[in-house]
Amino acid sequence: RIHRSNLIGMGVLPLQFEGADSWETLGIDADARFDIHGLGEALAPRQQLTLRIHRGDGSHDDVALRSRIDTEVEVAYFQHGGILPYVLREILAD
Repeated sequence: RIHRSNLIGMGVLPLQFEGADSWETLGIDADARFDIHGLGEALAPRQQLTLRIHRGDGSHDDVALRSRIDTEVEVAYFQHGGILPYVLREILAD
């Protein structure tokens, strides 16, 4: 099991389904492809995002997700691609 903060530290966006939604209840299978809407320069802690599920049969569904970037510092780490790129940029800026 990977801890949420470790994902952010590596530049990976942790996401959480809202309510009772899960990959099982949404019928997500190996043929599904995804788009995440709502990311951008204005990313904020615990921001609500939209997951568009493109199904193998050509249909799609939109589902609410919650970003599990919980603090402004984590937003900065994520926007720089992780902790290491963030720290390197800070060192080089001095």
